[in-house]
Amino acid sequence: MTVREHLLARADDPRPGLLFEDRSWSWAEVVAQSNTVGAAVSSLLDPQRPAHVAVLLDNVPEFLLVLGGAALHGQVVVGLNSTRRGAALAGDVARTDVQLVLTSADLRHLLPDDLPVPVLEIDGERWAALLAAHAADVVPDGEAEPDDLLMLIFTSGTSGDPKAVRVTHQKIAGPGTLLGERFGLSAAETQDVAYVAMPLFHSNAVMAGWAPALATGSTVALARKFSASGFLPDVRRYAATYANYVGKPLTYILETPERPDDADNPLRLMFGNEANERDITAFATRFGCDVVDSYSSTENAVIVQRRPGMPAGSLGMPLDGIKVLSSDSHDETPDAVFDATGRLTNPDEAIGELVNTAGAGAFAGYYKDDDAEADRMRGGMYWSGDLAYRDADGWVYFAGRTGDWLRVDGENLAAAPIERVLLRHPAVSEAAVYAVPDDKVGDQVACALVLRSELTPVDLEAFLSAQADLSGKAWPRYVQVVDTLPRTATNKVLKRSLAAAGVPAPGTAWVRAARGTSYG
Repeated sequence: MTVREHLLARADDPRPGLLFEDRSWSWAEVVAQSNTVGAAVSSLLDPQRPAHVAVLLDNVPEFLLVLGGAALHGQVVVGLNSTRRGAALAGDVARTDVQLVLTSADLRHLLPDDLPVPVLEIDGERWAALLAAHAADVVPDGEAEPDDLLMLIFTSGTSGDPKAVRVTHQKIAGPGTLLGERFGLSAAETQDVAYVAMPLFHSNAVMAGWAPALATGSTVALARKFSASGFLPDVRRYAATYANYVGKPLTYILETPERPDDADNPLRLMFGNEANERDITAFATRFGCDVVDSYSSTENAVIVQRRPGMPAGSLGMPLDGIKVLSSDSHDETPDAVFDATGRLTNPDEAIGELVNTAGAGAFAGYYKDDDAEADRMRGGMYWSGDLAYRDADGWVYFAGRTGDWLRVDGENLAAAPIERVLLRHPAVSEAAVYAVPDDKVGDQVACALVLRSELTPVDLEAFLSAQADLSGKAWPRYVQVVDTLPRTATNKVLKRSLAAAGVPAPGTAWVRAARGTSYG
């Protein structure tokens, strides 16, 4: 089915469809208001140009109504990442043929004033008037095809500019149906409630949160932003039975004060990716639910699933066609060999790249980025850019990334843009940004600086605070001041030498507070 078909199947459904703070909508109201929003957007678009509308919003109902309206009216929603700023956001708008940007008054400042497309605030008078003018419009005739484009979702690339992943109706409706069936979500008898706190500009929230609820007629409970302290109160408030996550939410929630009644809640399942084994077990025990973790990406072409009995440290078992190949020979790598302590003894032979050898999987390509798409689809196979190794029983282990990027708190960050920001400081002569392991999951940002004049930790904090285009997740956690950077014979920085040293030893680096901006 398509997203349009899923929505139309809910057009007369009186059961709860959307909960947000102190408001609620039936599914019938969600579909009707989505149609009104779609009609209002259509009235502002040039029919001779791609019907692309960008959304720069928190997780508010209007985001889902724009998405539903796009599905009903043949539009494409471009999800703008609210951690990006100014010129970076303007570039994302330009490269995706956006005709209109919808935002809110509190986020408007993230966009440059000279953006060459109209910007409408959903909490403004003009938007309210548009909705009123189209409140009686009927759903337009026509059909959506499974391969029709519905969204463009950005993912950071190694060059620093994000790639816009093409997200079709099928890429949302398909996972929605499969996950709904897999996890037994239902609107029958006691209606399931899917709690969505991950940002809707990210594929996880759309495909693993909203889509299963839409496909099964369950209720969506929307959180404006993720809050660790607000998670359990929200679960109880909305009677949430299902929730999705990406990155470190489990870690953050587990860091909240433990109470004896934590397991007294309606949640039965958490589904997502990138949680570590310790947190998966601890979360399930503390909150009395199941946690299902799976490896995937925005492109959704390589999937590795956690299964019962999997070895410690493993990502899980890959789906059919997912193999670990040598990037040089394109042959499958040998099985990993471990010593008595569990250490990998043949990394050079065993480590390769995770590849979908059957083709593109659910990857529908990048928008207007033929070179990046061709690089992903070498030899008719999808190359993930993630390194891994496989044991004799077929379990897969993550080994790093082929590109110069980092995975911080569930998001990809490219090193080059962070380096360019650091080099703006007059005291910095050279900068190398690289990943070190996070003690929970994923990476932390580390950098090595060669200075030309004095720089103090206080100076660095003040400077970074003034850089409007640097997101909070891109702030280096560890800063080493060095005399020289390791280089190859051709004068390229050997970042692998920096990364191989791991987290800097105490006293050898400035360390940013885990939840703050100061360096000590």
